[in-house]
Amino acid sequence: MIRFLFILITAISLSSVFAQDDTTFVIGVDSVRIEKRAIKKKERIAKREARRIKNIRPYNALAPSKAAFYSAVLPGLGQAYTGKYWKIPIVYGALGTGVGIALWNLDRQNEIRDIFKDRKRGIRTDRFIDPNTGQELVSDDGLARAQRNFQRQKELSIAISIGLYVLQIIDANVTAHLQQYNLNDKLSLAPKLEIDNFNTSPNYGMSLKYNF
Repeated sequence: MIRFLFILITAISLSSVFAQDDTTFVIGVDSVRIEKRAIKKKERIAKREARRIKNIRPYNALAPSKAAFYSAVLPGLGQAYTGKYWKIPIVYGALGTGVGIALWNLDRQNEIRDIFKDRKRGIRTDRFIDPNTGQELVSDDGLARAQRNFQRQKELSIAISIGLYVLQIIDANVTAHLQQYNLNDKLSLAPKLEIDNFNTSPNYGMSLKYNF
């Protein structure tokens, strides 16, 4: 009986020791994993900070003016000067679309105007007259309205193209200006709304936050 109790106590003691060893081993493995994750996170932050610092250019008072001048001379050249090459296709795509629509409306306006002039001279062989019956598919007033409509669309397309041209100049100027400053993502300015607990009325304001 005594021998049985001794064996039982020994077995319980050994199992508790092994359990403690297993627990210690698991805790050790978790600690290593946490430490590795922390190291990787610090490395990612360091790489991101290095890229951000690399994009900061030395102060040059003439850089914004140069970028604007280059964009004025040749659209997209200011974006190339600031290193924003991905913006160049967007600039030419927008300007090309506006100019293309303007030219298309100009062609339609000239076509309708020529037909209108031919009718005034007595030439009635245009595509808006049925060749079999000679009936007008579009009246003279309709042709005049079509000319005015195409002219308005042409002028609107030209105005939009000019606006896009000016916008890409401003974009190059602002980009060159901002590249000379150390902009920290941790510092942010955001609107803030709080509710008064006494009368439930909203309170508006601004908050400046810095993330550590």
